[in-house]
Amino acid sequence: MAIDTEAIKYHIRGILKALGEDPDREGLAETPERVAKMYEKVFEGMNYTNDEIAEMFGKTFSVDDRGSENDMVIVKDIDIFSYCEHHMALMYDMKVAIAYLPKDRVIGISKLARIADMVGKRLQLQEKIGADIAEIVQKITGSDDVAVLIEGSHSCMTARGIQKTASKTVTSTLRGRFRTDVSLQNRLYR
Repeated sequence: MAIDTEAIKYHIRGILKALGEDPDREGLAETPERVAKMYEKVFEGMNYTNDEIAEMFGKTFSVDDRGSENDMVIVKDIDIFSYCEHHMALMYDMKVAIAYLPKDRVIGISKLARIADMVGKRLQLQEKIGADIAEIVQKITGSDDVAVLIEGSHSCMTARGIQKTASKTVTSTLRGRFRTDVSLQNRLYR
């Protein structure tokens, strides 16, 4: 699905009118085009399914000496942003941690950050971001044992409604042994 920038321009112009603004005034004349270009970038992830993202970032490397079955790969503090599907409000200052237990192959760590970034570029909920990242990492690595932790601020909580500016939302998505193995959970939450 391609993002229809012409439709976005048209509707942003209509929103400006609905707000009582003159969309032709100097400061707003190019706003519909700027918003359409911004939406094309910030919602890029909507163009791809989880399978397509797994294919895009699916480069893996074999693990020559398999070590312990409790070996863990974890990448923390991956910065992303997204937009809430309920209010189209910005979810910001989001930090993602992705962990998995390798089987025969590992994924390049920069690919984990790229996956998180692309998944964030969709209208959705923070819980869905974690579930989508976990699904994609499972597809790529072949490991059932995947965990995704996300902490972020939501402007639907901080700038509108209840307006609690310091609030953070924390979600965890646990798959495979991360659901049941307390020692793995302890290592993850350190």
